[in-house]
Amino acid sequence: MIATQDRVRIVETRVLSDDWYLLKKTTFDFLRRDGVWQRQSRETYDRGDGATILLFNRQRQKVVLTRQFRFPAFVNGHDGMLIEAAAGLLDNASPEERIRAEAEEETGYIVQNVQKVFEAYMSPGSVTEKLHFFVGEYRADERVSNGGGVEAEGEDLEVLELPLADALRAVSQGTIVDAKTIMLLQFVALNHTLEKRL
Repeated sequence: MIATQDRVRIVETRVLSDDWYLLKKTTFDFLRRDGVWQRQSRETYDRGDGATILLFNRQRQKVVLTRQFRFPAFVNGHDGMLIEAAAGLLDNASPEERIRAEAEEETGYIVQNVQKVFEAYMSPGSVTEKLHFFVGEYRADERVSNGGGVEAEGEDLEVLELPLADALRAVSQGTIVDAKTIMLLQFVALNHTLEKRL
């Protein structure tokens, strides 16, 4: 079997935008399974890798999520106010280090015990980002602020604490439509995470 790197020949790469993040258009030749080289062109949006965490409280059977305005969802017909698990870009930090900081910035909770559960590419057809998924247990006495995000970065998050059952119902009803959040809620439900010790 031929290694993937031997099936791709980069012909040209052009930077289309280097404003918020990096948008490139690349033309390349790809060796198809039938042995024919095919010329293709793709745009890739590079915003770096990220991490996300679902905070849960086993004793109370609750999870902590946020609600915030997302302009791309808004222009695609949603009201823009998405319910999400805490998340952020790595910005040259380790995934665990970054997600601890994001959890505190967004929710106000310091999380002592975090567990990485998997990694996934969220939109591999166009976005280079790989997301690191975590779960972590929170306690009421570990809340050090109201959360809400970093105002200077344009963040204005509402912190939500709700029963896991309600969050799962919100997925079924289409109230929670954020993919990373759905994936974490389903992981927790399928693995009975709120019934185990991390």
